Amino acid sequence: MWASTKAELHKMVRRGANWFMLAIALVLGLTFAYLVPYAGYVGGDSDIPSADRGLEALLPAEFVGNSIGGLPFFTGAISLILGALAIGNEYGWGTWKTVLTQGPSRLTVFSGKLAALTVANLVLVASGIATSAAASAIIASVEDQAMDWPAFADVALGLGGGWLIAMMWTMMGVTLAVTTRGVAVAVGIGLVWMLAVQNLLVSIAAPLIDWIADAQEWLPGPVAGSLVESLGANPNTPGVAELVSDGHALTVICGYLLLFGVLSGVLLRRRDVV
Repeated sequence: MWASTKAELHKMVRRGANWFMLAIALVLGLTFAYLVPYAGYVGGDSDIPSADRGLEALLPAEFVGNSIGGLPFFTGAISLILGALAIGNEYGWGTWKTVLTQGPSRLTVFSGKLAALTVANLVLVASGIATSAAASAIIASVEDQAMDWPAFADVALGLGGGWLIAMMWTMMGVTLAVTTRGVAVAVGIGLVWMLAVQNLLVSIAAPLIDWIADAQEWLPGPVAGSLVESLGANPNTPGVAELVSDGHALTVICGYLLLFGVLSGVLLRRRDVV
């Protein structure tokens, strides 16, 4: 498995699309967590989204929550695409057969891919935390505010919680890619679910229909939003809301990780790869 993991990490580092997605995630995070709110604060324009957050929400004390606030929504979509690309491209390029004829079993190769994706998501979340810390420090310096940083334990909790959420979305992308044996359909289904269907269920259907209101407590997006809210994310961020307890959210997220991992592993082992 270690050899497969090293090979997958080497492929990920050399694949330009992965770096491009990382850059998109960081730019989106900085734009909506810092640039837009700060522009609203400086200009005093209440029509700018998030302008009412105030300067305090942009200072170092809040950087952990700001860095992971996008994971239930747009940053999570990046993680989903990452998982779909890592698995689905092997079908499109016809490289599953080439790799598997070299000797390693399907589950060994698959485990190596998952280990590499684990590292990739850790890099994604850690990079978001680092850039958020830098942005908050710059704003505090410009506005002559105190550099009051959160405790190391809070940063570690933010990193761990953010990584779990990112891995959940990645494993959804992996499962869709294995199911559809490709990238395009997997990404399409995943994004439609994340950005459209799930959003409509939570924002429109749940307030009107009781059983949907109960069911949303088990959907990946709402529980991810609840977890990041408990870790300090701003509740005005899209997808962030205190719907369930952090213990409930952690249990559901870990359950999805296990479900997606087992389902995709079984499908890959039992189905033809060509």
